[in-house]
Amino acid sequence: MAATEQTGSLSTALAHTERLLGSDPVLAEEQAREILKAVPGVPQAQLLLGVALRLQGRLEDALAVLEPLSAGQPKAAIAHLEYGLTLGALGQAKKARTAVSRALSLSPKFPDAWRRLADELTLAGDTDGADEAYALHLKASSNDPKLMEAATALVDGRLAVAEQLLRDILKAHPTDVGAMRMLAEIGARLRRYEDAEALLSRALELAPGFTAARNNYAAILYRHNQPQQAVEQLDILLHADPRNVGFRALKAAALGQLGEYDAASDIYEVLVKSSAAQHPKVWMSYGHTLKTQGKQKEAIAAYHKSIALQPSLGEAYWSLANLKTVRFSDADIAAMETQRARTDLPADDGLHFEFALAKAFEDAGQYEKAFEYYARGNTLRLKEVPYDAANTTDHVTASKAFFTPELIAARKGTGDPSPDPIFIVGLPRAGSTLLEQILSSHSQVEGTMELHEIGNMARHIGGPGRKSKVSDYPAALGTMTDEQLAALGAEYLEKTRVYRKTDRPFFIDKMPNNFLHTGFIHLILPNAKIIDARRHPLGCCFSCFKQHFARGQAFTYSLEDLGRYYADYVDLMAHYDDILPGRVHRVLYEQMVDNPEAEVRRLLDYCGLPFEEQCLRFYENPRAVRTASSEQVRKPIFRDGVEQWKSFEPWLGPLKDALGDTLTCYPNAPQTPV
Repeated sequence: MAATEQTGSLSTALAHTERLLGSDPVLAEEQAREILKAVPGVPQAQLLLGVALRLQGRLEDALAVLEPLSAGQPKAAIAHLEYGLTLGALGQAKKARTAVSRALSLSPKFPDAWRRLADELTLAGDTDGADEAYALHLKASSNDPKLMEAATALVDGRLAVAEQLLRDILKAHPTDVGAMRMLAEIGARLRRYEDAEALLSRALELAPGFTAARNNYAAILYRHNQPQQAVEQLDILLHADPRNVGFRALKAAALGQLGEYDAASDIYEVLVKSSAAQHPKVWMSYGHTLKTQGKQKEAIAAYHKSIALQPSLGEAYWSLANLKTVRFSDADIAAMETQRARTDLPADDGLHFEFALAKAFEDAGQYEKAFEYYARGNTLRLKEVPYDAANTTDHVTASKAFFTPELIAARKGTGDPSPDPIFIVGLPRAGSTLLEQILSSHSQVEGTMELHEIGNMARHIGGPGRKSKVSDYPAALGTMTDEQLAALGAEYLEKTRVYRKTDRPFFIDKMPNNFLHTGFIHLILPNAKIIDARRHPLGCCFSCFKQHFARGQAFTYSLEDLGRYYADYVDLMAHYDDILPGRVHRVLYEQMVDNPEAEVRRLLDYCGLPFEEQCLRFYENPRAVRTASSEQVRKPIFRDGVEQWKSFEPWLGPLKDALGDTLTCYPNAPQTPV
């Protein structure tokens, strides 16, 4: 009788502990420990203890419980599953997949395990591992043999095969939301974001409760620079699952894209006090937000916390280097070199260590060694993000052929007449952030960020981005009516309204790549201001070479590509100087540094703004700044960076050759042969 009572009491205690996991994992831990104290070695109590620790974010403690449990209970599927999820949260993707696979081989009742693992890997920053886990989830949750066949092809990386199978399924069954979601996954991997968006939107129309599809949709919208729409989808997800760490982290990132830094920071502050506190990437993202807000001390602390959690996190070290004000100690350099030498280091971490070490050795005056690291980092990055310089040259040639004096005269007076936008164009690292900070210190001008709307609109006009199809942009503009051009201008103003947080009449769009669309901007927004931020080609290009851009600047990973891009840029802007004299205002960085007041007055005159003294004290402006120059523009103008390239001149031959006459003619453009 006593044994029966004890068994019943144990079962009751275990059931109570399991119920506590969802509401109070700390209390669940206490209950599990009490059970183990009374009845040592009970596997279910050990499992509950491990899960309670994982839910608290105490991942190493959880691992210490779950690893021996899974080894001692080789037939217990749930033990392997929880062990795998803990490994995933720690970023150990390979071991995590093995453990989850073991769980599923023992019991097929966990098809959602791959999704849960994918969520953990996403938080841990393992994008590739997460993509594979999501694909395995799709496969595991598919009962249709044809869908399973497509999912298998997707898992194996045979995207073309999977795509054709899925298109065949949708042709026969147009409302198959599972096939839509899977096809959207292929679109996302191929960066065909518009296709993926359309598929997921349709799937949610048919099945509004399809949570996995909505999660994918929010992620795609975020990646495709549609943060407002992403937040809307995440709010729906969070209404149903308010404690989901992945949803909250993605919402914080999307709010950052919107310029809602205080709101993003509030979310991160909650996350780093929750179970997510053990995720190094959460701390690093928090650091990015703090940096943008000008809270450098707090940002540095957040980056160091992420490194303490994951010493191999190269991006955290690069984030410190990218502040431009941090100097690494000998101990820091030794730690980075130790990590860089690991044979099991993920490629992305290795890439970031190359750039961080390069900055460390440059600060130490070891320029040859620094250049070696910069060169290796850029070579690695170029393999990830291939760039074809001929495409840019072809675009410049097409733009010069299309935007002629005759076209400009024929289209005079078209477009939306609003004078609100001030575009700052050119190359990155040319002083555009400094100009933005100066102008946004004026009482009538609001600074926003590098906005993607003009580029997105141009791509849409040019047609779907397929390698086999040449874009119709800018020639397609010739078929548009005056009313359509005006509508495009109004569309731009409407899409960018979400980034404007004040009632100031003018706002800045400082996407540098918009120089490629100067003619387009003129046609749709004839009263917008366009400012060309220009810097000495060697100073500008080598500064780009040193900068690891997260995305969007693939031309910066080769000295030759940089030289050709800069030359193309000068060529195109010279063309607009000829056909639209005075339309673009040029600011030479060196002149701004040498004579800031005269240049600021000239800049304000062009914008039609009265001079305000505060524009000279731009470094007092507390506004958030997202770019790599965020800390530099919080200080008065200094000359230190003007000629930094000279320390690296012995290795800049390929850049000089690619620049050609553009270098020798600076600050003027080479004369075009008649």
